[in-house]
Amino acid sequence: MDDVTRAIPLTRVMVLACCWAAGILSASSAREPLREYDVLRSFPAGRLAALSAGDVPNDKGLTGTNRSVGHWLEAGPQRGSCRGVVAAVAAGDLALADRCWRGIEVAFAHQQPDGSFEAALRPNGESARPYGAAVETAYFFLQELGRAVLVIRQSPHEAHFHARLMAIEPKMRRACEFILGGYDTITARSAKAVNRIFIAAKAFGLCGKALQEPRYLEACRKLVKLGLTLRDKEGVFIEHGGRDSSYNVVSILMGQVLALHVELPELEESFHAAVAWQLTKILPSGEIDVSGNTRTGVGKEKSYTGQPKNVNTNEIIYALTLYGIVHDHAEALAAAERVARFYQKS
Repeated sequence: MDDVTRAIPLTRVMVLACCWAAGILSASSAREPLREYDVLRSFPAGRLAALSAGDVPNDKGLTGTNRSVGHWLEAGPQRGSCRGVVAAVAAGDLALADRCWRGIEVAFAHQQPDGSFEAALRPNGESARPYGAAVETAYFFLQELGRAVLVIRQSPHEAHFHARLMAIEPKMRRACEFILGGYDTITARSAKAVNRIFIAAKAFGLCGKALQEPRYLEACRKLVKLGLTLRDKEGVFIEHGGRDSSYNVVSILMGQVLALHVELPELEESFHAAVAWQLTKILPSGEIDVSGNTRTGVGKEKSYTGQPKNVNTNEIIYALTLYGIVHDHAEALAAAERVARFYQKS
């Protein structure tokens, strides 16, 4: 993408931001013209490609931990292929988008009649076979699938994917019905991990918009309302009873993407305080300060591969870049750049 093409949507974003600051537009009207496709094309050169470099499926069509273990584990890790489609479509690289789409096809090849997905044993001996875990892994996949469908429709490339989009709609709907049936398990399992509340809200909201299904959108709004109660007095999203400089930003990222597609003014308003705290956790070097974290970077939790959970650097860079562009926030953009440079070196 040349500099002129990249500048067009960014200029529009900046004009809207200036009008909003001057009181010419309200917060909701300032957001209305923004589309995620345009915002993604406004990312700094090379940023989106770098963030999605690990999302390209292997020859088996596997992404994430499915790819790392070499075989199918469950649906959730296939969300990486959806992110790969989004990045490739934003870049206009249809060959890469087709390669990434293969991961979506592989996921649905493992779909079961009730809309859930097959699950194998994880490296730690657990699995996504129990009902609550099956709902969770399904919505982890669906939250990026719905996003991919909507970004494709916003792009000039919908015709390239049209037949495939039509083919997955009934499968997508079955999966959404499955997670809707497990709504109570979402709230029960995720009250201490608010980022998962927003991930589930994103699945319902983006799939609901893609499928034009009001019931899914209503579930989305209910989860957002719950998630907004899980903040401390300074507006930081609470994880396991405290603050976490990784998962706070995961909540911000999931909420921001959702709010670009579904009108949720209270959610948008919540980002400002959460981002303000997040910026205090980014050192001048770009390293993420993990002191006081309740979950990541301090050895308190392990992933299901047995490794200690580290900070989600990609999500931090992604969220701050997105926030910086949408809100014309120079400090957030500068922080994203510092983080990208620090972790690229290390």
